Amino acid sequence: MSTMNTVGRPTAPNQVSEKPATLTGGRGLLQNEALIFEGEGWGKTGVDLPEPKTTGSDLGDLVRKDPIGLPGLSEPEAMRHYVRLSQKNHAIDLAIYPLGSCTMKHNPRLNEKMARLPGFSDIHPLQPISTVQGALELMDTLAHWLKTLTGMPAVALSPKAGAHGELCGLMAIRAAHEASGQHEKRRKVLVPTSAHGTNPATAAFVGYSVVEVAQTDDGRVDVADLASKLGDDVAAIMVTNPNTCGLFERDILEISRLTHEAGAYFYCDGANFNAIVGRVRPGDLGVDAMHINLHKTFSTPHGGGGPGAGPVVLSEALAPFAPAPWVVHDDNGYRLVEREEDEAAQAFGRLCAFQGQMGMYVRALSYMLSHGSDGLRQVAEDAVLNANYIKARLQDLMSPAFPDGPCMHEALFDDEWLKGTDITTLDFAKAMIDEGFHPMTMYFPLVVHGAMLIEPTETESKAELDRFIHAMRLLAEAAKAGDVDRFKGAPFHAPLRRLDETRAARSPVLRWTAPAGSNQAA
Repeated sequence: MSTMNTVGRPTAPNQVSEKPATLTGGRGLLQNEALIFEGEGWGKTGVDLPEPKTTGSDLGDLVRKDPIGLPGLSEPEAMRHYVRLSQKNHAIDLAIYPLGSCTMKHNPRLNEKMARLPGFSDIHPLQPISTVQGALELMDTLAHWLKTLTGMPAVALSPKAGAHGELCGLMAIRAAHEASGQHEKRRKVLVPTSAHGTNPATAAFVGYSVVEVAQTDDGRVDVADLASKLGDDVAAIMVTNPNTCGLFERDILEISRLTHEAGAYFYCDGANFNAIVGRVRPGDLGVDAMHINLHKTFSTPHGGGGPGAGPVVLSEALAPFAPAPWVVHDDNGYRLVEREEDEAAQAFGRLCAFQGQMGMYVRALSYMLSHGSDGLRQVAEDAVLNANYIKARLQDLMSPAFPDGPCMHEALFDDEWLKGTDITTLDFAKAMIDEGFHPMTMYFPLVVHGAMLIEPTETESKAELDRFIHAMRLLAEAAKAGDVDRFKGAPFHAPLRRLDETRAARSPVLRWTAPAGSNQAA
């Protein structure tokens, strides 16, 4: 076994070549970049503005009295600052992003081109309906295909993220129970132990108490435990399928039957719809409500605090309670149902001010149309194939959490194989950074000790998977060979060394404070 040094020549397993620190802090093409506030641009601006001809203002007491507190930069300085910062970040355009449960897939540039077309990129939500007929038609078309792919009769497009979609689904369920007079006694929501953390949080936010459902040894919902906890006080269950352990719930039809017999609704966390799209319709499984993360299944950008979208498909029983607005088509063209009256008499209200994220709708529909029905089916097949390939190639060195049978879209390993090495899951993940890879999801799901959750997505080629697997195998072999220093000190080659993550989480520095005597922009 050998490792590769920076010029491609092998070195001994335990020999980490020491390089002298540079004099400037830069490393080759990676510049040492200070905070934008630490520069010397406080007394300048990159834009020349004429002096105002009048001094009057209609802002009253809202006129700024203090300095704005922003440095002044020329255009080249601004561009270089952000380019240098971008070189310090991992990105899906650079290499595989193996975060499990997140589906960090490639965003096709065709989708981006479509989203920037005039009429999509420059419209305003308050425009007259007659001027946005094309946009409304696109929303209607997207809704049609989401309903077709899921086998559900209704969809709410406006939720802006997965958790927002969960909120939508549970509020529709609550509205349905209120309409039947059962809300006051149905105050519980059942959630499996391996659920995404947003599931119990959303249920609690809506006002329900959360009851945990046990998991079997093979990583699936314990149907017997579920049955014992179902009763006339349960409003809904929330099940992810495929689940967070990367496994398909084999008893999903029985789970659905038991839930409906108890008078409860079946909410499915659709974060992993990517693994079954084109192969399985959730409506056929008895699902009543399911959010769809457009970034996970249909390749819209992953949000990152920016615009996202989490449409919610609803069963016939819940469709009347869908939130406004939605698009309808009649002889006068397309229009929005926006008020809780007439067609929306039972709608539980609105989730956001307007119609949702138009750019995400364009990207998602572009992805659907460019793939077609056969292409979307292949999305699921390739996602599952890639995950099983990783599992098969690593299971002789690492320990799969659930070794029996195939996985779905993500391969889950535990830390059993690291016992006796004095190396933790965190240490291993930090060493991955030195090899140029973003770490997989660590310590989640919580039901697996030292979890390492890897999701390659369908967009990775076999060559890229092999490159990732090669690095993982070399690291695993180094860990088992006792090369502890390689892991405990990692990352060595990142812009920043390992942080005190506990302290950073508990006492984050969220605001830059100017040193005493520093200049401020006028």
